[in-house]
Amino acid sequence: MGTPSVPAALDAALERELLAACDDLQPELHRTLAALVRFPSVLGEEASAQDYMEGLFHGLGLAVDRFEVRDEDLAHVPGFAPPVGRFHRHDNVVAEFRPRRQLGRSLILNGHIDVVPVGAAELWTTPPFEPVVRDGRMYGRGSGDMKAGIAAYVTAFLALRRLGLEPAAPLWMQSVVEEECTGNGALACLHRGYRADAAIIPEPFDQSILAAQVGVLWLSVEVLGRPAHVLDVSRGINAIEAAFALYRGLETLRDEWNAPKSRHPAYADVERPINFNLGRIEGGEWPSSVPTRCVMDIRCGFYPGMRVADARAAVEARLRHAAESDPKLQGVQFRVRYAGLQSEGVVVDRAQPALEALVRAHEHVMGAEPNWLASTATTDVRVFNLYGDTPATCYGPESTHIHGIDESVSLESVRRVTQVLALFVARWCGVEKRSGP
Repeated sequence: MGTPSVPAALDAALERELLAACDDLQPELHRTLAALVRFPSVLGEEASAQDYMEGLFHGLGLAVDRFEVRDEDLAHVPGFAPPVGRFHRHDNVVAEFRPRRQLGRSLILNGHIDVVPVGAAELWTTPPFEPVVRDGRMYGRGSGDMKAGIAAYVTAFLALRRLGLEPAAPLWMQSVVEEECTGNGALACLHRGYRADAAIIPEPFDQSILAAQVGVLWLSVEVLGRPAHVLDVSRGINAIEAAFALYRGLETLRDEWNAPKSRHPAYADVERPINFNLGRIEGGEWPSSVPTRCVMDIRCGFYPGMRVADARAAVEARLRHAAESDPKLQGVQFRVRYAGLQSEGVVVDRAQPALEALVRAHEHVMGAEPNWLASTATTDVRVFNLYGDTPATCYGPESTHIHGIDESVSLESVRRVTQVLALFVARWCGVEKRSGP
């Protein structure tokens, strides 16, 4: 992006007014968050939530760019992940603010509108897409991950408006799809030309600042056994049992990567940085037949600095070793396919001016230094840092049970995040008197 100009320091009284404006807008933030939680925006069903975001951005008087995320447009773009399906009205929504004259540094505020499936709905205390506030927390799927972050950055922008101000630099607010499965939504924004001097994603990391994140592979392992009648199961090879044995063999690679001597320096103090997950399994044909086929869908983490191709090679080599060394797996065939996340890890440069400014904004609001997070998951931060020449990190509210049952977000933490984001926007972009009504 070149060397951005540094806006003039804000008046202390103005900063106090800005934080107070964030507080005044919290009821509106809660209404926005509740409205977003009511949309069951799982993969392929994001359109109604994006309709809402488009209307919200238009209501702010901003230019809105709504565009379809098309795999054929991205297939040869670095960072592209093989799709997990094709969907109708599968769109990103981007709001654009342009100042009369640019005095400060440009910024992208990015958030994903997609949420993971609810699992067994009967395990939830209240229906997952009916937001409920209890003991200072809002419950519902996506409340933390990450619709609260979207509501927070919209409210931060509104707080400036409340004071008759606007950013003195270009600012984009992005609501994207596919963060939970490929990252192709954020990549599509990049491919469309969106770049800035910095980007922040308010993922629910308890107001810590993201310093590193692992790489992630999604893969499917199809295991082929040998059919037999249950009268003589010894003549068959049970594909389901073989699949579990292969996965246990694969877990030895996870354990090796987690050994202290193998850890990436960013994860030296993290007890178990690398996680593998057997997320879905399907197999068998008939209760009285030895199953001939089983498919496992697996998520594997790996360290920053390792290429996707090298992670794939290590996984496939360990599966082959398991098949060759376990007597119970003799004669088993398997094949590996890749779809979904194929994401390299990232170490964020803490010395970037944007991160230093975010630290100072956090300290101003919270009265303490922030914690730094080496995440054992992945986020769209990698798209900005690895492919977009845009320094980026995550900073968002405290949330519990994301991807689990009874997901919730702390409304007090959302309030504080809103204040930090508003202060960061004002200091990073600069401010000027609002030109419109």
